[in-house]
Amino acid sequence: MRQAGRYMPEYRELRSRVPFLELCKTPDLATQVTVEARERLGVDAAILFSDILTVVEPLGFNLEFTKGEGPSITPVIRSTADVEGLPAQPEVGELEYVFQAVRQIRRELPENIPLIGFAGAPFTIASYLIEGGPSKNFESTKVLMLARPEAWHKLMGVLADFTLSYLKRQIEAGADAIQLFDSWVGCLSPEMYREFVLPHSQRIFQGLPTDVPQIHFGRGTGQLLELLHAAGGSVIGVDYMTSLEAAFERLGDNAALQGNLDPIVLLADRPVIQRRLELLLAQVGGRPGHIFNLGHGLLPNTPVDNVRFLVDEVHRLTT
Repeated sequence: MRQAGRYMPEYRELRSRVPFLELCKTPDLATQVTVEARERLGVDAAILFSDILTVVEPLGFNLEFTKGEGPSITPVIRSTADVEGLPAQPEVGELEYVFQAVRQIRRELPENIPLIGFAGAPFTIASYLIEGGPSKNFESTKVLMLARPEAWHKLMGVLADFTLSYLKRQIEAGADAIQLFDSWVGCLSPEMYREFVLPHSQRIFQGLPTDVPQIHFGRGTGQLLELLHAAGGSVIGVDYMTSLEAAFERLGDNAALQGNLDPIVLLADRPVIQRRLELLLAQVGGRPGHIFNLGHGLLPNTPVDNVRFLVDEVHRLTT
């Protein structure tokens, strides 16, 4: 997760010259950092370099990334009238720079290396549009959801339809698999997820081609694992706060699992990394349908050599 990022010296050098959004919107540069990261790490698939929030601009919102502050979105959605003001059919063509990057990356990758495209799930994008940026408690999001359910479901419907079109276009451009990131949905109870989120995520997965692997990831979603699977995805991403062994027991043979080493482990020395990897693989126990991955994104101060060591060890231990 987050293959290309600030932990790489070459990426930091590029970012010193190019703002983040410009990097996302320039297919040549997005291709460069995607392909370089895959080669540097020796991983078995490449992850498209982009951001889940690029979709908010075609919806009529302004997006900025402020150093040290993260993303900022204006205006925010707080009322039924704000939801009614959304474009009925946002134009996914405004994200052509993403599709062009996918086409270029696919051409430059070796044939045997899959390219994973992605999008943010409706709940996570909705929370950004309502809160205006990251949030700890999602007060405004939950108030809109509970107090104005009709407006909430209309907003989620617009986002689900747009996300489905966006992912289909990535697949048409050459993405071999897709991942839906519901980064913030862990703030919900199972009851709230079932009522306010599940049908909209289902709409996306049910509309995607069945021959394309679909990964569904949520952070802090141990309480929602079965519901995430019910929403869709041939692969369920498991964050580092959930036992991989327990996830296998809970989902049985009905889904592959992806995950879930704590990225903090990569800040330790190599004997520690090797030991934690061995413990994780012991939880897998040779079961089929496991994709090794981190349980969240790489941290900026992670030594690149530790990441490469981890990848090499996974290959050695699971040949």
